[in-house]
Amino acid sequence: MLAVNEYFDGKVKSIGFATDTLPATVGVMVPGDYEFATSEREVMTVVSGALSVKLPGAEAWQTFAAGDSFEVAADKSFQLQVAVATAYLCTYG
Repeated sequence: MLAVNEYFDGKVKSIGFATDTLPATVGVMVPGDYEFATSEREVMTVVSGALSVKLPGAEAWQTFAAGDSFEVAADKSFQLQVAVATAYLCTYG
């Protein structure tokens, strides 16, 4: 079954689904600044566009382009700066 998610007044939208191994979401973020909290381990892969990310405990921002991935542990928060509409795939667990 597909689950539609919407955050930040519709500026981030995703569709949740089950892969063969892990639950996942695929979505799009429009330009803006966002902060997300994790309840479980997340691996986010940029499909198109780019994300500037401040990972938990980091002082510097890192930019991830199409094809790049980053991981965030469970029960952490991370910040995103999105300059162009960006598509992503996120797996959980």
